[in-house]
Amino acid sequence: MEKVAKFEKISCEQFGKDLGILFPNIPEMKAKEIYDSISLPKRATSGSAGYDLFLPFGVFLKPHESITVPTGIRAHIAEGWVLNIYPRSGLGFKFRLRLDNTVGIIDSDYYYSENEGHIMIKFTNEGENALSIGAGKGFAQGVFLPFGITEDDDVSAVRNGGFGSTG
Repeated sequence: MEKVAKFEKISCEQFGKDLGILFPNIPEMKAKEIYDSISLPKRATSGSAGYDLFLPFGVFLKPHESITVPTGIRAHIAEGWVLNIYPRSGLGFKFRLRLDNTVGIIDSDYYYSENEGHIMIKFTNEGENALSIGAGKGFAQGVFLPFGITEDDDVSAVRNGGFGSTG
């Protein structure tokens, strides 16, 4: 298998900033504690295509409630590859946990964005029962895939942002 990427933690400062925007009631001292506990994504088995992403803190979602999770993770991805983000199969199948954008697309140039390429994942509990997922538990998975471009592609624009920043 070709090695095409490397997961890294974003800076503690960026994580604290993003966490503070999404969850303003979390104290700065707790943000540092959460940051220190972040685990890099990993595959569960040698045959796994997906890298499990882990919750940096526990979440509780009522039916049809949504949350955006700042993972504290970024991915340095080789040009010509993309990281697709999906819910973990078991959570989607058993509990109807859904990503709000269906599939998250992390482009290789997102790594260089002003937010350090911070991967944030928004999901919704589409089930009829409340759902609780503990800190450190896998909740999403990322799969690296190659992609192609058209013969007449002449794009030269440069990214500087996240969700919807390219137009």
